[in-house]
Amino acid sequence: MNFHELQQQAAAWAAAARPAVVVEVVATRGSAPREAGTRMLVAADAFLGTIGGGHLEQQAIADARALLGNAGREFRRRVALGPSLGQCCGGAVDLQHRLLADCLPADWLAPAARFHLQLYGAGHVGRAIVRLLAHVPCRVQWIDEREVEFPLEASPPHIQRLCVEPVEAEVAHAPAGASFLVMTHSHVLDLAITQAVLTRGDFGFFGLIGSQTKRARFEARLRERGFDASQLERLVCPIGLASIVGKEPEIIAIGVVAQLLQAAAEGFSPQVGGISSDT
Repeated sequence: MNFHELQQQAAAWAAAARPAVVVEVVATRGSAPREAGTRMLVAADAFLGTIGGGHLEQQAIADARALLGNAGREFRRRVALGPSLGQCCGGAVDLQHRLLADCLPADWLAPAARFHLQLYGAGHVGRAIVRLLAHVPCRVQWIDEREVEFPLEASPPHIQRLCVEPVEAEVAHAPAGASFLVMTHSHVLDLAITQAVLTRGDFGFFGLIGSQTKRARFEARLRERGFDASQLERLVCPIGLASIVGKEPEIIAIGVVAQLLQAAAEGFSPQVGGISSDT
């Protein structure tokens, strides 16, 4: 369950006046199973979300239900994971327990976005990537000139669908340091978007779906248009982590999302991947 799903469920419980406790990780030291800002929702007969599982979560649920039973409002506890719970993490976690009635879901701060992504293409791989990113704290503009290609079900709030023409014009509207993934239905369109991204130059990560042959053809055309080796080296094609091998859209998506997360953690140092596609 991602942040927005938990927030929506909490709002529904609050509207129904269902007694519940919000358990939030407010601080961590050392190795901990989840980061500060992580929440879960606990009622007498159910719980939603996770603060990391294991004994820590079991104790947090028990404490939340005790709070519901003793008419309290809130309490905060520091838990040393090793000495107190026998967990292997070895760090410490500060947990805040508050009644849902005192912790309005609308006031919750969303986790910081790991990256801003412009994803071009609503085909099979694009859809698979979006399904994975639905549960990742990020900002996504999902762009395609064909409205019919977007799935019928709505996307979560952090994923914005854009049906525009010409699609390559959207490159200029991305923030500095944004990531780009290009996987449209047309090599001509892919090339136009690629040229726009490389011309802009201030991107964090830029991946193009395709084989080594596609990369070579694109590089030849881009060199004819004045791009030099240092610019072309920043293009990641094929995309995906080299260790994740497979042609299925879902497998490609896993490798690509893992590469995006890795690049974000490393400050967006592009890595040449190993997954090819004939797209």
